[in-house]
This record gives sequence, C-alpha cells and structure tokens, in this order.
Amino acid sequence: MRRKDATQSFLPLTPAMFHILLALADGEKHGYAILKEVARRTEGKVRLSAGTLYGNLARLERSGMIAESGRRPAIGLDDERRRYYRLTPFGREVALAEARRMEEALSQARAKLLIHKPQTT
Repeated sequence: MRRKDATQSFLPLTPAMFHILLALADGEKHGYAILKEVARRTEGKVRLSAGTLYGNLARLERSGMIAESGRRPAIGLDDERRRYYRLTPFGREVALAEARRMEEALSQARAKLLIHKPQTT
C-alpha cells in the first residue's frame, strides 16, 4: 500500500485519537500528561477516561502512529511505571491529513453559510 493510501485509510480519526496525536505533536508525554494536556487545551470540553486513553494509545502504537520513547527524564523526576510516548513521522502525517480533512469540512460549512468566517481584529 502506498504511504498516502495508508495515511488516508485511518481517516477520519476518532476525536480521542486526534486529541492524543495533537498532545504528542510538541513532544513526548506519558499517559497522565496526555490526559491533562487534552483537558487543558480544550478547556475541559474533552476529557478522556483512562480506559479510552490507554485503549487508543495501544491502537495508535500498533498502527505505527506513536511509539514508546526510549528516553526518560532524570531519575529524581521520573516514575519508572510511566511509559512515555512520541509521535512518529507517520503519525504526524495522519494527524496533518486529519486536520486538513476537518479544515475542508469547515470550509464547506462556511460556503453553505452554516457558520461564518472568524472575525479578524
């Protein structure tokens, strides 16, 4: 399967998967940090349960979109039970394709006057 076809085969992502990939877009994180990042970034509108998070982390890892990181924080700042995850290049491609897909859907909604263009200040 070509890389573009592989990327497209995952679309649309579930909201949970997309938020997890977004949380990892700027660096490695462990599960609890991902939960906190998603809640903070969405101002509490999206709250992932532990079951949803860890089930999706396993799926994303199996699909090659994320990988467990081999790097660890300094010993005094780490808990050895934590697993740290990073976004793979393929995961970044899928997240970007999903963002573009959503952007196109918003463009179509604006064209149909369902929503208005954001005001510029």
